[in-house]
Amino acid sequence: MSGHSKWHNIQKTKGAADAKRSAAFTKIAREIIVAVKEGGSGDPNNNSRLATVIAKAKAVNMPNDNIKRTIDKALGAGNTDNYEAVTYEGYGPGGVAVIVEALTDNRQRTAPEVRHAFDKCNGNLGAIGCVSWSFDKKGVIVIDNEDGELDEETVMMDALDAGAADFEADGPALEITCDPDAFNVVVKALEEKGYSFVSAEVEMVPQNYITLSGEGDVKNMQKLIDMLEDSDDVQNVWHNWDND
Repeated sequence: MSGHSKWHNIQKTKGAADAKRSAAFTKIAREIIVAVKEGGSGDPNNNSRLATVIAKAKAVNMPNDNIKRTIDKALGAGNTDNYEAVTYEGYGPGGVAVIVEALTDNRQRTAPEVRHAFDKCNGNLGAIGCVSWSFDKKGVIVIDNEDGELDEETVMMDALDAGAADFEADGPALEITCDPDAFNVVVKALEEKGYSFVSAEVEMVPQNYITLSGEGDVKNMQKLIDMLEDSDDVQNVWHNWDND
């Protein structure tokens, strides 16, 4: 769920260990709870934020029973989970721009964790807005075509008919991008045509990428991503490191 690397995302999803998958489900469950509470509804047809999170959950194969249980939990009168969205921005090794999105019930725990990760990996945490200007928010849907069964032109036409803004075929990955406000409509239309996704979410897409040449920088950047993603509070780590 980090960065913006299509085939990397496919490989990561396919090879995810049970522990990683479980952690992803836990984080998405937190997003579902926030979406239900803020949207005031457990029905994705009446709660666009919930619909967006459900699309993300389905793309990582989160079982429907898990999704329903989490929605029911969020709607329950006894639920006291109270998370707030917090965003951190900074620079990794070699000047890589990094955006960290978190959902936390304790800022005093989350902020030091994020700062420690940056400090430990030769990066630095900056002020809000220091790097986000170089990213665009887009709906991004990735379809795996490793077996070549899908006709690229057909997928492109289906995507554009659904309201997508762009389509790109990059080897085994077919990437569809759209305006964030159109994301749920595009996802639903493609699902109705029988497509399944390896990832589907609203992402922060970099306007440009940085390549790291030094071995130390590469190791530190990967360590920074791993440390941040290992945090229970961190939902997404977006960056402009070209790590394909």
